[in-house]
Amino acid sequence: MAKTVLGIIGGSGFYQIEGLDRVERIELDTPFGAPSDAYYRGAAGEVDIIFLSRHGAGHRILPSELNYRANVWGMKKLGAEHLVSVSSAGSMKENIAPGELVAPDQFIDHTYARRPSFFGDGVVGHVSLADPVCADLRRDLAGAAATAGAKVHDGGVYFCIEGPQFSTRAESNLYRSWGVDVISMTAMQEARLAREAELCYAVLALVTDYDCWHQSVAAVDIAEILRVMRLNVALAQRAVLKLAAALARRERRERRCACGSSLKDAIITDRAAIPAAAAARLEPIAGKYLKG
Repeated sequence: MAKTVLGIIGGSGFYQIEGLDRVERIELDTPFGAPSDAYYRGAAGEVDIIFLSRHGAGHRILPSELNYRANVWGMKKLGAEHLVSVSSAGSMKENIAPGELVAPDQFIDHTYARRPSFFGDGVVGHVSLADPVCADLRRDLAGAAATAGAKVHDGGVYFCIEGPQFSTRAESNLYRSWGVDVISMTAMQEARLAREAELCYAVLALVTDYDCWHQSVAAVDIAEILRVMRLNVALAQRAVLKLAAALARRERRERRCACGSSLKDAIITDRAAIPAAAAARLEPIAGKYLKG
């Protein structure tokens, strides 16, 4: 039986996973350029965990500068079937307080300067993003976070902005009127690419602040965000290990969702017209669909 492989992309403050066995560092080149950092692979019981620090060692890469395609391509190449994004976020609702966690099930994308697809340059593919996260993985992730001691909001809308600046007050209030739950800067592109790579994908949003709409705060306070972030990261570390245990307990460890076949019928380019370089670039992502 193949071993379950869980990929984790850690965001602000979440730079490593403690408690893994047999950890190895993996440097990887990709056709899309360099990932944010080296990958670290270790074992959590019967599950392998592959970890990548989203912003690189020392937190040196802006959200707009991230090579999302290289990061997700590397996870797929290394054998991940499940991918969890851990992201710090601001709350857009009174009942979601700093220090709590959210496992969103929907996204709104408000970015404009990123490459959101593996396709292009000779290959056209259109996947469905109607439900952008894997319901099974999100359920397991929310349960793991609750078991770890967190207050978890199961479901919600993640609003993704370009950054790196935080919102104006007018923007923050506009976004609230759209019914969003949390605001952050990174997970939307990962969701798009994970779907194209046929990975089960879910997000654990670590709420650090109330953005700038809330009357109790003068503005987004970086010092306060960092304080709450440290508390959230400890919860997220425990949640990841409990998620690994939950995945190991799944019957036959087989994915029962449709994530593993999301590219079926999605590539509309005539196979004979696909450039060899494009086929080679996409081999780990879509190789089984590119044969003539």
